[in-house]
Amino acid sequence: MVKVLGILWNSFKMALQELKVHKLRTFLSLFGITIGIFCIIGVLATIDSLKTKISTDLSGLGNNSIFIDKWDYDGGPEYPWWKFVKRPSMKISEMEFIQKRSALASNIAFFVSTSATFSYEENNLKGVNLYGVSNDFNKIQTFNIGKGRYFNETDFNRGVSYCVIGDKVAEELYGKSDKALGKTISYTGRRLLIIGIIEKQGSSMIGGFDYDKTVIVPYNYYASIFNPDNNNPYIMVQAKPGIPSKALQDELNGIMRQLRKLSPTQEDNFTCNDVAQFKDQIESVFASINMGGWAIAGLSLLVGAFGVANIMFVTVRERTSQIGLKKAIGAKSSTILYEFLLESAFLCIIGGLVGLLLVWVLTVALGAVLPFPIFIAPSIVILALSICIILGMISGIIPASIAAKMNPVEAIRTK
Repeated sequence: MVKVLGILWNSFKMALQELKVHKLRTFLSLFGITIGIFCIIGVLATIDSLKTKISTDLSGLGNNSIFIDKWDYDGGPEYPWWKFVKRPSMKISEMEFIQKRSALASNIAFFVSTSATFSYEENNLKGVNLYGVSNDFNKIQTFNIGKGRYFNETDFNRGVSYCVIGDKVAEELYGKSDKALGKTISYTGRRLLIIGIIEKQGSSMIGGFDYDKTVIVPYNYYASIFNPDNNNPYIMVQAKPGIPSKALQDELNGIMRQLRKLSPTQEDNFTCNDVAQFKDQIESVFASINMGGWAIAGLSLLVGAFGVANIMFVTVRERTSQIGLKKAIGAKSSTILYEFLLESAFLCIIGGLVGLLLVWVLTVALGAVLPFPIFIAPSIVILALSICIILGMISGIIPASIAAKMNPVEAIRTK
């Protein structure tokens, strides 16, 4: 064990000495390693952070949920909007029918929204989302009431003029969210009593629900003010635990066809959109980005590997007499081999650490401008160091073998 530690320490010192004595040569040779690690870790860290953010946003839409809408969410360049726009809008009676017939659904909610300008005294806030929702909405969606309370069953049934508002609405109109609770908020000459304030959520990257700039009211109240058919309502259905979303989607398709009395030859005039499909689409996009990052990094690492190999060839030639002296006083060929292999690995690790430092600087810079934090997972750091060690071993294997096979007498005579 002591011998192994001695070899490691000696190799590490030699790598630092090489960097100290031949700064420019070593820097240029390790630059490829640095750029390669920077590309790999930069791409992986950004994608991991982005996936975490989008996964959180997707869970906000409702885990294992189906959105029944007249619109198909697949989109695409040939999206036949003209076909979907003619479909009938969802009705609250259809939601109630599904509640009675579905055996796989746990929570079902009706949702409709519009945009409005809200005010309090002299303060006005434009572009606020006004959501009209039914009972189970908060069970499907992911948000917490920070102050006050959410609607109870009586509020929903009576369609009272109560509301729950987002953190940004509270701060913009009342200065502090604490001051908004129990106050009234106005829009188009009507007033709502604020009974709850939603905790700050942050912006969504997938165009989901923006709860920070939202006012939520019971659906029955919303329907007494607006015509829901004009604001694209839809039904949200969440599966029971252990039920795949595909099974729920198939069941809902059958229920909706029965409800709308569609014959076997008629096509659907609704779409059961599976929220999970967004995750699959995003995964495929991330896979393509990953491949691009690895391709760029692979070229950089290849160049870096040749640079490290060149350093090691030059190092072996410069230390030929030292190698001969070591072998003459009893150093084994395997010891010489391991020393040079480890020195090569340490050089790559130094280049990799510089790359990691650059990625850290990048995460700090991007974190200040992007709507989500970028983090470097420990697994990514381990991957980077593993790549450096393996690359160093491969780059140094030929020079180290040459050094290990040297004849001590001939090596000592070399100048």
